[in-house]
Amino acid sequence: MESRKSVIESSLLAQIKESRDVKQRVLDDPTCLHSLQSACDMALACYQGGGKLLIAGNGGSAADAQHIAGELVSRFFFDRPSLPAIALTTDSSIMTAIGNDYGYEYLFSRQIEGNGQQGDLFLAITTSGNSPNIIEGIAAAKKKNMQVIGLTGEKGGKMASLCDVCIKIPSTVTPRIQEGHILVGHLLCDYIEKSMFTPEV
Repeated sequence: MESRKSVIESSLLAQIKESRDVKQRVLDDPTCLHSLQSACDMALACYQGGGKLLIAGNGGSAADAQHIAGELVSRFFFDRPSLPAIALTTDSSIMTAIGNDYGYEYLFSRQIEGNGQQGDLFLAITTSGNSPNIIEGIAAAKKKNMQVIGLTGEKGGKMASLCDVCIKIPSTVTPRIQEGHILVGHLLCDYIEKSMFTPEV
């Protein structure tokens, strides 16, 4: 009979392998890779045109939104001018006011209505693809003539048909999807940074 320690160790190894396998499926999926390239080109065009990124998600996806915004505003691989990116998940006064006055489903759409403009890009993150406040955010972005990149899981959910580009991480397991999302976020940051700036030597 396996000891508790060996059972835990087996579970840890299984999850590492599962994470690796999801990334391998991304590598092997031409549709996913094409969506990734399209998203990179869209984000680069947004910045080259003087726009900014608005990023949103719930829970772990909210943390991803803040992580990605931090890499763009500060730096990723090397020193360069700051890039405008706003995580719509960070201002507690705004979020509680909207939640109290309008409802949680309008948490992001209200901010996009106030802060978004044509030429900006909305990066919408939801593992299910069905988060009501993300769906409302996409609708608000479209009213502003903004483009939308969606990050979700393999099922796509409601958001899949609403985004200009939707990257579906090939998994139905929330932690594995989230790991794929932050990988995509890092790839976006790397592509934008290297395309726009020459690293100092």
